[in-house]
Amino acid sequence: MLLVMSGSIAKSQEQEVVQKPAESYQTLYLTNSTGQHDANEISTDLRNMLPRAKIYYVATGNAISMRGSAEDVAMAQKILTEIDRPRKAYRLTYTINDAGGQGGGQHLVLIVTQGGGKAMLKQGSRVPIMTGAYANANGQNQEIQYLDVGMTIQASLSGDGEALRLESKVEETSVADEKSNVGLQDPLIRQAELEEQSAVVPGKPVMLGSMEIPGGGRKMEVSVVAEAVK
Repeated sequence: MLLVMSGSIAKSQEQEVVQKPAESYQTLYLTNSTGQHDANEISTDLRNMLPRAKIYYVATGNAISMRGSAEDVAMAQKILTEIDRPRKAYRLTYTINDAGGQGGGQHLVLIVTQGGGKAMLKQGSRVPIMTGAYANANGQNQEIQYLDVGMTIQASLSGDGEALRLESKVEETSVADEKSNVGLQDPLIRQAELEEQSAVVPGKPVMLGSMEIPGGGRKMEVSVVAEAVK
């Protein structure tokens, strides 16, 4: 009986080895998702859906490196084709109007990829500011830094279709006529800022709000319209 039991155990172990599924290695490249946040979400999704597989995100190649059964690899490929889709691009037209009705509206346009991070637009000039002075063998030298003044817009877009979510930050800076009391040569910078989160429907303008420019008594109204880029 001892010999029979030993043979049964050996046969059972041999069957377990035969029945264990073979594993393979596969590299899956992300073609549309390029941000770290999106890649982490995709990796987490794959790990939750395929708990028996080994899954790693390789940032340098923007790829998923995985090891698992043939069924796991096939399922991972199917999941990626459904969630790693091309992103839509939208043209955002910001209109800046003087609330007092003086002067025409200013239109600023930038292209934002849906779910693709922030886009930024700057329009204005650079103002030199003396930050220090030192003496050397050639005489007196000044340390100069440059400050951007004008209009700056940052925007990010999430959601899909008719349910888009827009995050906007509009900032207006200008140099005042009077000087700063810190240094005789230092300019006084005026700044107004508007941050807003809003739901937008493509093709329909949305009023974001208004901001008052310090010192001048001006008030500007900001609106935006999103249009799909074809």
